[in-house]
Amino acid sequence: MRIRKLSCLKFTILTGFAIFIVINIKSVGEDEQNLQAEEEHPENGKRNIANLRTKDTDILESVPVQSSQSKEKPDPAESEAADSLAGERINELPNPLSSREDSQVNQSQDKQKSQLSLKDILEKLKEANKAQIIHNESLFGPITNDTIVIVVQVHDRIKYLRHLIKSLSLAAGIDQTLLIFSHDVWDEQLNNLVRSIDFAQVLQIFYPFSLQTHTNTFPGESSRDCPRDAKVHRVISSKCTNSAWPDIHGHYREAKFTQTKHHWWWKANQVFSSLRATKDFTGLFLFLEEDHYVSEDFLHVLKLMSLEKKKSFPEVDILSLGTYLKKFNFRANGKQAEITEWISAKHNMGMAFTRVEWMKMVSCSELFCKYDDYNWDWSLQHVSLNCMQKKLQVMMVKGPRVFHIGECGVHHKKSNCNSKAVSEKVKKIIKSAKTYFFPKNLSVSKSTLKKKPKLKKANGGWGDRRDHQLCTNFTISTRE
Repeated sequence: MRIRKLSCLKFTILTGFAIFIVINIKSVGEDEQNLQAEEEHPENGKRNIANLRTKDTDILESVPVQSSQSKEKPDPAESEAADSLAGERINELPNPLSSREDSQVNQSQDKQKSQLSLKDILEKLKEANKAQIIHNESLFGPITNDTIVIVVQVHDRIKYLRHLIKSLSLAAGIDQTLLIFSHDVWDEQLNNLVRSIDFAQVLQIFYPFSLQTHTNTFPGESSRDCPRDAKVHRVISSKCTNSAWPDIHGHYREAKFTQTKHHWWWKANQVFSSLRATKDFTGLFLFLEEDHYVSEDFLHVLKLMSLEKKKSFPEVDILSLGTYLKKFNFRANGKQAEITEWISAKHNMGMAFTRVEWMKMVSCSELFCKYDDYNWDWSLQHVSLNCMQKKLQVMMVKGPRVFHIGECGVHHKKSNCNSKAVSEKVKKIIKSAKTYFFPKNLSVSKSTLKKKPKLKKANGGWGDRRDHQLCTNFTISTRE
């Protein structure tokens, strides 16, 4: 009996060991196949990893944190986001060594550089800006003063732009808008994406003084420019071009940080004063950026806000569809709007205003163009506090209809720069709030600031007189 038991025990152990070996061999084979597939298609491999991380993140974020005594499930539209969708704003000039999200079309641009000369790109920009072709005009035109003109500032993050365009395509009333895309990069992938839009009228314009077209000369960076961190007392004798113009923090200009403000001011001047389609337009202009995302009722809510402004609150200058609040409750705030003093850090997303308000801004162009801050919104804040007869007033919707999905960039620092992860998070918020979309009317209240707004010390990056002059020239050229 003892011999039989030992034999059975040996047989069991050997059988188990054999099964273990077979399973491991199979697993290794699968791993080798996966590795081979990733080597053949490295982009697919990376995408799968990103998707897995997104799923894990979404699962964790979708689990409600409740007390063990609570039995009722909270309304999903009342759930509060743990993190601001805007990310963390960085004050002062960004650290040049800090990581940024890699440009999504850099490879495409590199290919184009070998195919298109600088002269070719400049010629294409000139032709496009002169032609001002409106695509789909025969389908959705003509433009009237009831049309809403949506102006989108585009750099080179094509993944974010795809998300924005997708969200625009789902919006009610989008066929009654004119979409103007203002680019500071000429790229065929971006151009093809924009030209593929078939749900609204589309116009493209191109900022003609970009870093792409001015790589080695102002407003790009020249070899004769002073290094960012050069000491003022040392560069005076070096004869570098801008030695006499450090910023408020003692640093010299960095072209990559000045471009956004230049582009914003040029774009605004173009749509209000130069473009044939809009230079006499008296309706609403809505300003978005490539890394924004809109709800399907954003135009409906914007129209309600505009009606309230005309009917009861003529003192309002800017309508704001976005917010940087970390927490919001759509059930309570889906139809709520608040009037208060415009603050750049709170109300710069999804801004809409008319020519009347623009004329107030442009009348202070000299202060805007010379204020030592590379941010267009901080510069506009300075104008509001120091130039205008009355400070800018804003009507802000408490349940946001424009979201920021660009987690990484000049002004934000996040470890996860996955555009899909953030856009999925926004989609979940929008889905949970759908019950409260398309309100019949808005409930508008006035709010006074608890503390008098005091603009912090300028962020700098805008001490160079050449930037002041270029910015001023954009204003002059559109008035001619």
